[in-house]
Amino acid sequence: MADLMLTYVSPTDQLAALRTSAGMAPLSGGWIAVTGEDRVRWLNGMVTNSIQALTPGEGSYSFLLSAQGRIQGDATVWAKPDMLLMQTDPSQVAPLMTLLDRFIIMDDVELADESSLWTGLLVAGPLAAEKLNAAGVPVRTSRLLKKFSVPYDGTELQVLCAYSPAVPRFEIWSRDSAALEKVQSALAGAGVTECSADGLELLRIAEGTPRFGTDIRDRDLPQETAQTRALHFNKGCYLGQEIVERIRSRGNVHRTLTTFVLTGGVPAPGAPLMAEGKPVGELTSVAAESIDGQLLALGFVRREAIDRALPLTYEGGTAAPHSVTAAS
Repeated sequence: MADLMLTYVSPTDQLAALRTSAGMAPLSGGWIAVTGEDRVRWLNGMVTNSIQALTPGEGSYSFLLSAQGRIQGDATVWAKPDMLLMQTDPSQVAPLMTLLDRFIIMDDVELADESSLWTGLLVAGPLAAEKLNAAGVPVRTSRLLKKFSVPYDGTELQVLCAYSPAVPRFEIWSRDSAALEKVQSALAGAGVTECSADGLELLRIAEGTPRFGTDIRDRDLPQETAQTRALHFNKGCYLGQEIVERIRSRGNVHRTLTTFVLTGGVPAPGAPLMAEGKPVGELTSVAAESIDGQLLALGFVRREAIDRALPLTYEGGTAAPHSVTAAS
């Protein structure tokens, strides 16, 4: 027990390591392989971002929509010479495959769940690249979504330069779990902090990144999520595009995803936001601990309430919109 107490790192300290040095955590991923001669044209018609423009090793983040423009899931699509790989949360694999399979009619396209084949490790922080290179995993930082292979201990690792609004972040994936364990051991020896789901959740809320199923639900519209990185307005037709384009032509949405600073009690996710005695939104994620001395949360609020600077309250406290500064 004494050893456990000595090695315990609090979520707040994990967040500090992720923001100032480097932290690591195991990853579980959902992977859908899309193969067949028609894969690029077909998938380009199913997601909100451009697939046709991707070259091998490049990726793009997308939503998958219903015909009514409501978000049914999200995924990062990675291009390979012979296939497209959709990376998503493991819980989304079955629903997305069911959704996509309905639209394979006369197309030469096949879907396969490859989630069980891969083991992953997240390494994030300003010193992440330095620590990985020292551990024998040659990486380079990129502001774009990039995927490349590197040799390691007689096998091959797949390195992803992942979405990084706050700190550089790499995902290391391998079909050889023993090789990944060696990488993890080398990183631990180099002083990289082992992080838990709680520490990663603090980073997610601090950077203002929504999660599908928690902050983004199947009733939400793409522009309401403030995730413009998922949208491409010149790519051609896709499922749900008419609604997305109609919103763009009108110039705004009635509500938007926002980061809030809370003052008062700690609310449960789903707590309604009120202004002038009326409901104007809800909180979807609430940090379990303070971040930079503040209690932060994510949630939706009506644009009118923000534009008019109306005081926002929830049961037991107040909420103020908070600007998140991305990494330079």
